[in-house]
Amino acid sequence: MTGTESQTLAEAARNLAQGRTTSRALTENSLARVAARDEDLRAFITVEADRARAQADAADARVRDGHRLGALDGLPIAVKDNLSTAGGVTTIGSAIFRDHVAEENAGVVDRLEEQGAVRVGKTNLHEFALGVTTENPHFGICRNPWDRDRTPGGSSGGSAVAVAAGMALGAIGSDTSGSIRIPAAACGILGLKPTYGLVSSYGCYPEAWSLDHVGVLTRTAEDAAVLLDAISGHDPRVPSSLRVISSQAAREFEDTGERGRARPLRIGIEENFFFASIDAEIEAVVREMLDSLTGAGADVGARADVGTGAGAGARPDAGAGAELVPVSLPSLADAVYALTVIDTAETTAFHAEQFRERPQDYGEDVRVLIECGALPTAVDYLQAQQIRSRVREEFATVFEQVDVLASPTLPIRTPRIGETVVEVGGQERGRDDELMRLVGPANLAGLPSVSVPCGMLDGMPVSMQFLGPALGEGAVLRAAAAVEKLFPLPASAR
Repeated sequence: MTGTESQTLAEAARNLAQGRTTSRALTENSLARVAARDEDLRAFITVEADRARAQADAADARVRDGHRLGALDGLPIAVKDNLSTAGGVTTIGSAIFRDHVAEENAGVVDRLEEQGAVRVGKTNLHEFALGVTTENPHFGICRNPWDRDRTPGGSSGGSAVAVAAGMALGAIGSDTSGSIRIPAAACGILGLKPTYGLVSSYGCYPEAWSLDHVGVLTRTAEDAAVLLDAISGHDPRVPSSLRVISSQAAREFEDTGERGRARPLRIGIEENFFFASIDAEIEAVVREMLDSLTGAGADVGARADVGTGAGAGARPDAGAGAELVPVSLPSLADAVYALTVIDTAETTAFHAEQFRERPQDYGEDVRVLIECGALPTAVDYLQAQQIRSRVREEFATVFEQVDVLASPTLPIRTPRIGETVVEVGGQERGRDDELMRLVGPANLAGLPSVSVPCGMLDGMPVSMQFLGPALGEGAVLRAAAAVEKLFPLPASAR
Protein backbone atom coordinates (compact mmCIF):
# COMPACT_ATOMS: atom_id res chain seq x y z
CA MET A 1 0.00 0.00 0.00
CA THR A 2 1.18 3.50 -0.81
CA GLY A 3 0.62 6.76 1.01
CA THR A 4 -0.69 10.16 0.03
CA GLU A 5 2.78 11.53 -0.62
CA SER A 6 3.43 9.09 -3.48
CA GLN A 7 0.18 8.89 -5.41
CA THR A 8 -2.31 11.25 -6.97
CA LEU A 9 -6.00 11.49 -6.17
CA ALA A 10 -6.93 9.68 -9.39
CA GLU A 11 -4.38 6.93 -8.73
CA ALA A 12 -5.62 6.52 -5.17
CA ALA A 13 -9.21 6.22 -6.43
CA ARG A 14 -8.18 3.44 -8.83
CA ASN A 15 -6.13 1.68 -6.14
CA LEU A 16 -9.08 1.79 -3.74
CA ALA A 17 -11.47 0.42 -6.34
CA GLN A 18 -9.07 -2.43 -7.14
CA GLY A 19 -8.28 -3.29 -3.52
CA ARG A 20 -4.63 -2.24 -3.63
CA THR A 21 -5.04 0.17 -0.72
CA THR A 22 -7.65 1.16 1.83
CA SER A 23 -9.21 4.45 2.78
CA ARG A 24 -7.99 3.94 6.34
CA ALA A 25 -4.41 3.60 5.11
CA LEU A 26 -4.69 6.75 2.98
CA THR A 27 -6.30 8.65 5.82
CA GLU A 28 -3.75 7.57 8.43
CA ASN A 29 -0.99 8.65 6.09
CA SER A 30 -2.61 12.06 5.66
CA LEU A 31 -3.05 12.47 9.40
CA ALA A 32 0.55 11.40 9.99
CA ARG A 33 1.73 14.06 7.54
CA VAL A 34 -0.40 16.64 9.36
CA ALA A 35 1.08 15.59 12.71
CA ALA A 36 4.61 15.75 11.35
CA ARG A 37 4.47 19.07 9.51
CA ASP A 38 1.47 21.20 10.42
CA GLU A 39 2.79 22.68 13.64
CA ASP A 40 5.34 24.43 11.45
CA LEU A 41 3.35 25.01 8.25
CA ARG A 42 -0.04 25.89 9.82
CA ALA A 43 -2.08 24.56 6.90
CA PHE A 44 -5.04 23.63 9.13
CA ILE A 45 -7.20 25.53 11.59
CA THR A 46 -9.10 22.38 12.58
CA VAL A 47 -7.94 18.78 12.12
CA GLU A 48 -10.89 16.36 12.18
CA ALA A 49 -8.97 13.17 12.91
CA ASP A 50 -11.72 11.16 14.62
CA ARG A 51 -14.28 12.07 11.99
CA ALA A 52 -11.83 11.28 9.20
CA ARG A 53 -11.07 7.83 10.58
CA ALA A 54 -14.77 7.04 10.95
CA GLN A 55 -15.44 8.18 7.40
CA ALA A 56 -12.51 6.11 6.14
CA ASP A 57 -13.75 2.96 7.87
CA ALA A 58 -17.22 3.50 6.43
CA ALA A 59 -15.70 3.92 2.96
CA ASP A 60 -13.73 0.68 3.30
CA ALA A 61 -16.90 -1.13 4.31
CA ARG A 62 -18.61 0.16 1.17
CA VAL A 63 -15.71 -1.06 -0.97
CA ARG A 64 -16.02 -4.52 0.57
CA ASP A 65 -19.74 -4.49 -0.16
CA GLY A 66 -19.23 -3.23 -3.70
CA HIS A 67 -21.24 -0.04 -3.14
CA ARG A 68 -18.85 2.91 -3.55
CA LEU A 69 -20.69 6.22 -3.46
CA GLY A 70 -18.66 7.97 -6.14
CA ALA A 71 -15.24 8.86 -7.51
CA LEU A 72 -14.16 10.46 -4.23
CA ASP A 73 -15.29 7.66 -1.93
CA GLY A 74 -12.62 7.09 0.71
CA LEU A 75 -10.24 9.83 -0.46
CA PRO A 76 -8.75 12.33 2.07
CA ILE A 77 -9.78 15.87 1.12
CA ALA A 78 -9.20 19.19 2.92
CA VAL A 79 -11.77 22.03 2.98
CA LYS A 80 -11.09 25.75 3.29
CA ASP A 81 -12.47 27.13 6.53
CA ASN A 82 -14.77 29.68 4.90
CA LEU A 83 -17.03 26.79 3.81
CA SER A 84 -19.63 25.82 6.39
CA THR A 85 -19.58 22.32 7.89
CA ALA A 86 -22.67 21.42 9.90
CA GLY A 87 -22.08 20.84 13.59
CA GLY A 88 -18.45 21.92 13.40
CA VAL A 89 -16.59 25.17 13.90
CA THR A 90 -16.24 27.33 10.78
CA THR A 91 -13.99 30.26 11.66
CA ILE A 92 -13.58 31.99 8.28
CA GLY A 93 -10.09 32.65 9.61
CA SER A 94 -11.42 35.36 11.92
CA ALA A 95 -11.58 36.22 15.60
CA ILE A 96 -15.26 37.06 15.26
CA PHE A 97 -16.18 33.52 14.20
CA ARG A 98 -13.54 31.70 16.24
CA ASP A 99 -16.20 29.58 17.99
CA HIS A 100 -18.94 29.71 15.35
CA VAL A 101 -20.70 26.36 14.83
CA ALA A 102 -22.44 26.14 11.46
CA GLU A 103 -25.98 24.80 11.27
CA GLU A 104 -25.70 23.35 7.77
CA ASN A 105 -23.15 22.35 5.20
CA ALA A 106 -21.96 24.46 2.33
CA GLY A 107 -23.21 23.13 -1.00
CA VAL A 108 -19.76 21.83 -1.94
CA VAL A 109 -19.43 20.04 1.44
CA ASP A 110 -22.73 18.29 0.78
CA ARG A 111 -21.33 17.11 -2.56
CA LEU A 112 -18.19 15.79 -0.88
CA GLU A 113 -20.25 13.85 1.68
CA GLU A 114 -22.55 12.46 -1.01
CA GLN A 115 -19.43 11.20 -2.77
CA GLY A 116 -18.04 9.60 0.40
CA ALA A 117 -14.96 11.81 0.63
CA VAL A 118 -12.98 11.75 3.87
CA ARG A 119 -12.65 15.25 5.34
CA VAL A 120 -9.24 15.62 6.97
CA GLY A 121 -9.97 19.07 8.34
CA LYS A 122 -10.58 22.76 7.72
CA THR A 123 -7.70 24.74 6.25
CA ASN A 124 -6.13 28.05 7.18
CA LEU A 125 -6.86 31.14 5.12
CA HIS A 126 -6.31 34.84 5.02
CA GLU A 127 -8.77 36.41 7.46
CA PHE A 128 -12.26 36.45 5.85
CA ALA A 129 -10.46 35.38 2.63
CA LEU A 130 -9.53 39.07 2.24
CA GLY A 131 -5.87 38.81 1.30
CA VAL A 132 -3.23 37.01 -0.70
CA THR A 133 -0.72 35.73 1.89
CA THR A 134 -2.51 33.67 4.59
CA GLU A 135 -0.53 35.56 7.21
CA ASN A 136 -3.38 35.05 9.63
CA PRO A 137 -3.13 37.04 12.90
CA HIS A 138 -5.68 34.82 14.66
CA PHE A 139 -4.66 31.27 13.66
CA GLY A 140 -1.02 31.60 12.73
CA ILE A 141 1.08 32.37 9.69
CA CYS A 142 0.77 29.68 7.02
CA ARG A 143 4.15 28.83 5.46
CA ASN A 144 5.26 27.61 2.06
CA PRO A 145 6.48 23.97 2.14
CA TRP A 146 9.16 24.73 -0.46
CA ASP A 147 10.63 27.50 1.69
CA ARG A 148 9.06 28.20 5.08
CA ASP A 149 10.26 31.81 4.95
CA ARG A 150 8.09 32.48 1.90
CA THR A 151 4.36 33.01 1.65
CA PRO A 152 2.19 30.15 0.39
CA GLY A 153 -0.07 32.78 -1.19
CA GLY A 154 -3.70 33.27 -0.33
CA SER A 155 -6.37 33.40 0.49
CA SER A 156 -6.58 29.61 0.06
CA GLY A 157 -3.04 29.18 1.36
CA GLY A 158 -3.83 26.38 3.81
CA SER A 159 -5.56 24.33 1.11
CA ALA A 160 -2.55 24.69 -1.19
CA VAL A 161 -0.07 23.76 1.54
CA ALA A 162 -2.15 20.74 2.57
CA VAL A 163 -1.90 19.34 -0.95
CA ALA A 164 1.70 20.36 -1.62
CA ALA A 165 2.89 18.86 1.68
CA GLY A 166 1.01 15.56 1.23
CA MET A 167 -1.55 16.19 3.97
CA ALA A 168 -4.48 15.61 1.61
CA LEU A 169 -4.99 14.24 -1.90
CA GLY A 170 -6.98 17.32 -2.89
CA ALA A 171 -8.49 20.43 -1.37
CA ILE A 172 -11.34 22.84 -1.86
CA GLY A 173 -10.69 26.57 -1.99
CA SER A 174 -12.37 29.79 -3.02
CA ASP A 175 -11.20 32.37 -5.53
CA THR A 176 -12.42 35.98 -5.82
CA SER A 177 -9.33 37.70 -7.23
CA GLY A 178 -6.97 34.75 -7.64
CA SER A 179 -7.22 33.07 -4.23
CA ILE A 180 -6.90 29.53 -5.62
CA ARG A 181 -4.38 30.14 -8.38
CA ILE A 182 -2.04 32.41 -6.41
CA PRO A 183 -1.34 29.81 -3.67
CA ALA A 184 -1.30 26.98 -6.21
CA ALA A 185 1.45 28.81 -8.11
CA ALA A 186 3.39 29.66 -4.95
CA CYS A 187 3.22 26.06 -3.67
CA GLY A 188 3.87 24.26 -6.96
CA ILE A 189 0.54 22.49 -7.41
CA LEU A 190 -2.43 22.82 -9.76
CA GLY A 191 -5.26 25.22 -8.94
CA LEU A 192 -8.49 25.46 -10.93
CA LYS A 193 -11.01 28.28 -10.73
CA PRO A 194 -14.01 27.03 -12.72
CA THR A 195 -16.62 28.97 -14.66
CA TYR A 196 -18.66 31.30 -12.45
CA GLY A 197 -21.63 29.38 -11.04
CA LEU A 198 -20.45 25.90 -12.05
CA VAL A 199 -19.73 25.01 -8.40
CA SER A 200 -22.19 26.09 -5.72
CA SER A 201 -21.16 29.01 -3.54
CA TYR A 202 -23.91 28.25 -1.03
CA GLY A 203 -22.45 28.28 2.48
CA CYS A 204 -19.23 29.93 1.33
CA TYR A 205 -18.77 33.10 3.39
CA PRO A 206 -18.98 35.89 0.80
CA GLU A 207 -16.17 38.18 -0.15
CA ALA A 208 -17.60 39.79 -3.29
CA TRP A 209 -20.70 37.95 -4.46
CA SER A 210 -20.32 38.68 -8.18
CA LEU A 211 -16.69 37.51 -8.18
CA ASP A 212 -16.67 34.57 -5.74
CA HIS A 213 -15.86 31.13 -7.16
CA VAL A 214 -15.41 27.78 -5.39
CA GLY A 215 -12.77 25.53 -6.95
CA VAL A 216 -10.11 22.88 -6.41
CA LEU A 217 -6.42 22.46 -5.62
CA THR A 218 -4.72 19.19 -6.60
CA ARG A 219 -1.44 17.72 -7.77
CA THR A 220 -2.48 17.03 -11.37
CA ALA A 221 -4.92 18.12 -14.04
CA GLU A 222 -6.61 14.71 -13.96
CA ASP A 223 -7.09 15.04 -10.20
CA ALA A 224 -8.67 18.46 -10.70
CA ALA A 225 -11.06 17.03 -13.29
CA VAL A 226 -12.13 14.21 -10.98
CA LEU A 227 -12.66 16.56 -8.02
CA LEU A 228 -14.43 19.20 -10.11
CA ASP A 229 -16.86 16.68 -11.60
CA ALA A 230 -17.76 15.49 -8.11
CA ILE A 231 -18.54 18.91 -6.62
CA SER A 232 -20.05 20.80 -9.56
CA GLY A 233 -23.66 21.12 -10.66
CA HIS A 234 -26.75 23.25 -10.17
CA ASP A 235 -27.76 24.39 -6.68
CA PRO A 236 -31.24 25.98 -6.62
CA ARG A 237 -30.35 27.85 -3.41
CA VAL A 238 -27.91 30.07 -5.33
CA PRO A 239 -29.32 32.46 -7.97
CA SER A 240 -26.02 32.52 -9.86
CA SER A 241 -25.72 28.72 -10.00
CA LEU A 242 -25.57 27.46 -13.58
CA ARG A 243 -28.33 25.11 -14.68
CA VAL A 244 -25.99 22.26 -15.56
CA ILE A 245 -25.96 18.75 -14.12
CA SER A 246 -22.22 18.72 -13.45
CA SER A 247 -18.87 19.12 -15.11
CA GLN A 248 -17.65 16.21 -17.24
CA ALA A 249 -14.00 17.19 -17.30
CA ALA A 250 -12.76 13.72 -16.33
CA ARG A 251 -13.97 12.40 -19.69
CA GLU A 252 -11.08 14.33 -21.19
CA PHE A 253 -8.68 11.88 -19.54
CA GLU A 254 -10.33 8.71 -20.79
CA ASP A 255 -8.58 6.64 -23.43
CA THR A 256 -10.71 7.03 -26.55
CA GLY A 257 -8.24 5.72 -29.09
CA GLU A 258 -8.39 7.63 -32.36
CA ARG A 259 -11.74 9.30 -31.61
CA GLY A 260 -11.58 13.05 -31.72
CA ARG A 261 -7.98 13.46 -32.89
CA ALA A 262 -7.95 16.78 -34.68
CA ARG A 263 -6.04 20.01 -35.23
CA PRO A 264 -3.37 21.29 -32.86
CA LEU A 265 -4.51 23.27 -29.84
CA ARG A 266 -4.56 27.01 -30.51
CA ILE A 267 -3.02 28.97 -27.63
CA GLY A 268 -3.67 32.70 -27.56
CA ILE A 269 -0.83 35.01 -26.51
CA GLU A 270 -1.78 38.54 -25.39
CA GLU A 271 1.40 40.54 -24.96
CA ASN A 272 0.26 43.98 -23.74
CA PHE A 273 -1.29 42.81 -20.46
CA PHE A 274 -0.38 39.21 -19.69
CA PHE A 275 3.31 39.52 -20.63
CA ALA A 276 3.92 43.14 -19.62
CA SER A 277 6.14 44.04 -16.64
CA ILE A 278 7.02 40.43 -15.79
CA ASP A 279 10.10 39.25 -13.90
CA ALA A 280 12.49 38.49 -16.76
CA GLU A 281 13.43 35.01 -15.56
CA ILE A 282 9.81 34.02 -14.91
CA GLU A 283 8.92 35.19 -18.41
CA ALA A 284 11.78 33.13 -19.83
CA VAL A 285 10.56 29.96 -18.08
CA VAL A 286 6.99 30.43 -19.33
CA ARG A 287 8.03 31.23 -22.89
CA GLU A 288 10.32 28.21 -22.95
CA MET A 289 7.36 26.03 -21.98
CA LEU A 290 5.21 27.61 -24.67
CA ASP A 291 7.92 26.89 -27.23
CA SER A 292 8.05 23.29 -26.01
CA LEU A 293 4.28 22.95 -26.43
CA THR A 294 4.59 24.00 -30.07
CA GLY A 295 7.21 21.34 -30.81
CA ALA A 296 6.38 18.37 -33.01
CA GLY A 297 6.49 16.06 -30.01
CA ALA A 298 4.24 18.14 -27.81
CA ASP A 299 1.30 15.98 -26.82
CA VAL A 300 -1.42 18.57 -26.99
CA GLY A 301 -4.26 18.77 -29.49
CA ALA A 302 -7.89 19.81 -29.54
CA ARG A 303 -11.10 17.95 -30.13
CA ALA A 304 -14.63 19.23 -30.36
CA ASP A 305 -16.78 16.27 -29.36
CA VAL A 306 -16.79 16.96 -25.60
CA GLY A 307 -17.64 20.14 -23.70
CA THR A 308 -18.85 23.52 -24.83
CA GLY A 309 -17.24 26.58 -26.28
CA ALA A 310 -14.36 26.97 -28.70
CA GLY A 311 -11.66 24.51 -27.79
CA ALA A 312 -13.56 22.96 -24.88
CA GLY A 313 -12.44 19.37 -24.72
CA ALA A 314 -8.80 19.86 -25.69
CA ARG A 315 -7.14 16.45 -25.56
CA PRO A 316 -3.64 15.12 -26.28
CA ASP A 317 -2.84 14.37 -29.89
CA ALA A 318 0.56 12.70 -30.20
CA GLY A 319 2.84 14.37 -32.67
CA ALA A 320 0.70 17.48 -33.11
CA GLY A 321 2.24 20.59 -31.58
CA ALA A 322 0.22 23.50 -30.29
CA GLU A 323 -0.09 26.72 -32.30
CA LEU A 324 0.61 30.10 -30.69
CA VAL A 325 -1.78 32.80 -31.89
CA PRO A 326 -1.29 36.53 -31.17
CA VAL A 327 -4.50 38.09 -29.81
CA SER A 328 -5.59 41.50 -28.55
CA LEU A 329 -7.66 42.35 -25.46
CA PRO A 330 -7.40 46.15 -25.15
CA SER A 331 -9.94 46.46 -22.32
CA LEU A 332 -7.61 44.53 -20.02
CA ALA A 333 -5.81 47.84 -19.54
CA ASP A 334 -8.71 48.81 -17.26
CA ALA A 335 -9.42 45.36 -15.81
CA VAL A 336 -7.39 45.76 -12.63
CA TYR A 337 -9.19 49.02 -11.82
CA ALA A 338 -12.61 47.46 -12.45
CA LEU A 339 -11.84 44.39 -10.40
CA THR A 340 -10.53 46.47 -7.49
CA VAL A 341 -13.61 48.70 -7.39
CA ILE A 342 -16.09 45.82 -7.64
CA ASP A 343 -14.25 43.59 -5.17
CA THR A 344 -13.68 46.18 -2.46
CA ALA A 345 -17.12 47.79 -2.79
CA GLU A 346 -18.97 44.47 -2.56
CA THR A 347 -16.76 43.33 0.32
CA THR A 348 -17.38 46.50 2.31
CA ALA A 349 -21.11 46.35 1.62
CA PHE A 350 -21.27 42.82 3.02
CA HIS A 351 -19.18 43.60 6.11
CA ALA A 352 -20.67 47.04 6.78
CA GLU A 353 -22.86 46.29 9.79
CA GLN A 354 -20.45 43.84 11.42
CA PHE A 355 -17.53 46.21 10.84
CA ARG A 356 -19.38 49.09 12.49
CA GLU A 357 -20.04 46.96 15.55
CA ARG A 358 -16.68 45.16 15.91
CA PRO A 359 -13.91 46.97 14.01
CA GLN A 360 -11.38 46.10 16.71
CA ASP A 361 -11.80 42.38 15.98
CA TYR A 362 -10.50 42.68 12.41
CA GLY A 363 -6.83 42.29 11.58
CA GLU A 364 -5.07 45.49 10.54
CA ASP A 365 -4.68 44.71 6.84
CA VAL A 366 -8.29 43.54 6.50
CA ARG A 367 -9.54 46.60 8.42
CA VAL A 368 -7.75 48.90 5.96
CA LEU A 369 -9.18 47.01 2.98
CA ILE A 370 -12.75 47.33 4.27
CA GLU A 371 -12.25 51.03 4.97
CA CYS A 372 -10.96 51.53 1.42
CA GLY A 373 -13.99 49.73 0.02
CA ALA A 374 -16.17 52.60 1.20
CA LEU A 375 -14.33 55.06 -1.06
CA PRO A 376 -15.68 54.14 -4.53
CA THR A 377 -18.87 55.97 -5.47
CA ALA A 378 -21.91 54.47 -7.15
CA VAL A 379 -20.63 56.03 -10.38
CA ASP A 380 -17.27 54.27 -9.92
CA TYR A 381 -19.01 50.95 -9.36
CA LEU A 382 -21.23 51.30 -12.44
CA GLN A 383 -18.30 52.36 -14.60
CA ALA A 384 -16.38 49.31 -13.37
CA GLN A 385 -19.31 47.13 -14.40
CA GLN A 386 -19.23 48.69 -17.88
CA ILE A 387 -15.53 47.84 -18.14
CA ARG A 388 -16.39 44.32 -17.03
CA SER A 389 -18.90 44.00 -19.88
CA ARG A 390 -16.30 45.09 -22.43
CA VAL A 391 -13.75 42.64 -21.01
CA ARG A 392 -16.26 39.80 -21.31
CA GLU A 393 -17.10 40.74 -24.89
CA GLU A 394 -13.44 40.83 -25.88
CA PHE A 395 -12.75 37.46 -24.25
CA ALA A 396 -15.73 35.98 -26.15
CA THR A 397 -14.34 37.30 -29.43
CA VAL A 398 -10.87 35.98 -28.71
CA PHE A 399 -12.21 32.51 -27.90
CA GLU A 400 -13.69 32.35 -31.37
CA GLN A 401 -10.07 32.38 -32.56
CA VAL A 402 -8.23 30.30 -29.94
CA ASP A 403 -8.89 27.43 -27.55
CA VAL A 404 -7.09 28.84 -24.49
CA LEU A 405 -5.07 31.87 -23.46
CA ALA A 406 -1.68 31.41 -21.79
CA SER A 407 0.30 33.63 -19.44
CA PRO A 408 2.46 33.48 -16.34
CA THR A 409 0.31 32.97 -13.24
CA LEU A 410 2.35 35.40 -11.15
CA PRO A 411 4.53 38.19 -12.57
CA ILE A 412 6.89 38.08 -9.59
CA ARG A 413 8.90 35.59 -7.51
CA THR A 414 7.11 34.18 -4.48
CA PRO A 415 7.50 36.89 -1.81
CA ARG A 416 8.96 36.31 1.61
CA ILE A 417 6.62 36.39 4.59
CA GLY A 418 6.14 39.98 5.70
CA GLU A 419 7.48 41.42 2.45
CA THR A 420 4.98 44.00 1.20
CA VAL A 421 6.98 45.65 -1.60
CA VAL A 422 8.50 43.72 -4.51
CA GLU A 423 10.75 44.71 -7.38
CA VAL A 424 9.88 44.15 -11.04
CA GLY A 425 12.21 45.43 -13.73
CA GLY A 426 13.98 47.72 -11.29
CA GLN A 427 10.72 49.27 -10.07
CA GLU A 428 9.17 48.82 -6.63
CA ARG A 429 5.55 47.68 -6.59
CA GLY A 430 2.96 46.59 -4.08
CA ARG A 431 3.04 42.85 -3.39
CA ASP A 432 -0.71 42.31 -3.27
CA ASP A 433 -1.44 44.14 -6.52
CA GLU A 434 1.26 42.18 -8.33
CA LEU A 435 0.08 38.80 -7.04
CA MET A 436 -3.48 39.52 -8.25
CA ARG A 437 -2.67 41.33 -11.48
CA LEU A 438 -2.63 38.47 -14.00
CA VAL A 439 -5.17 36.18 -12.34
CA GLY A 440 -7.88 38.77 -11.64
CA PRO A 441 -9.33 39.12 -15.17
CA ALA A 442 -10.64 35.53 -15.11
CA ASN A 443 -12.71 36.45 -12.05
CA LEU A 444 -13.94 39.65 -13.65
CA ALA A 445 -15.15 37.69 -16.69
CA GLY A 446 -16.21 34.55 -14.79
CA LEU A 447 -14.08 32.30 -17.00
CA PRO A 448 -12.29 29.03 -16.11
CA SER A 449 -8.62 29.41 -15.32
CA VAL A 450 -5.96 26.97 -14.17
CA SER A 451 -2.47 27.45 -12.76
CA VAL A 452 0.05 24.68 -13.43
CA PRO A 453 3.78 24.45 -12.53
CA CYS A 454 6.03 24.80 -15.58
CA GLY A 455 9.56 25.19 -14.18
CA MET A 456 11.81 26.09 -11.26
CA LEU A 457 13.78 29.18 -10.29
CA ASP A 458 16.16 29.23 -7.34
CA GLY A 459 14.50 26.22 -5.75
CA MET A 460 10.95 27.58 -6.06
CA PRO A 461 8.26 26.56 -8.55
CA VAL A 462 7.18 28.81 -11.43
CA SER A 463 3.68 28.40 -12.84
CA MET A 464 1.72 29.40 -15.91
CA GLN A 465 -1.96 30.11 -16.33
CA PHE A 466 -4.44 28.93 -18.95
CA LEU A 467 -7.78 30.71 -19.39
CA GLY A 468 -10.65 29.23 -21.38
CA PRO A 469 -14.14 30.09 -22.58
CA ALA A 470 -17.15 29.67 -20.32
CA LEU A 471 -17.57 25.96 -19.48
CA GLY A 472 -14.21 25.31 -21.15
CA GLU A 473 -12.73 23.48 -18.15
CA GLY A 474 -11.76 20.57 -20.41
CA ALA A 475 -9.65 22.87 -22.58
CA VAL A 476 -7.66 24.45 -19.76
CA LEU A 477 -7.12 21.13 -17.99
CA ARG A 478 -5.88 19.42 -21.15
CA ALA A 479 -3.46 22.27 -21.75
CA ALA A 480 -2.29 21.92 -18.14
CA ALA A 481 -1.88 18.16 -18.60
CA ALA A 482 0.36 18.78 -21.61
CA VAL A 483 2.58 21.01 -19.45
CA GLU A 484 2.72 18.31 -16.77
CA LYS A 485 4.08 15.82 -19.30
CA LEU A 486 6.87 18.21 -20.23
CA PHE A 487 7.64 19.28 -16.66
CA PRO A 488 7.09 16.72 -13.89
CA LEU A 489 7.47 18.83 -10.74
CA PRO A 490 10.05 17.66 -8.19
CA ALA A 491 8.44 16.37 -5.00
CA SER A 492 10.76 18.14 -2.57
CA ALA A 493 7.88 20.10 -1.01
CA ARG A 494 6.61 16.81 0.44
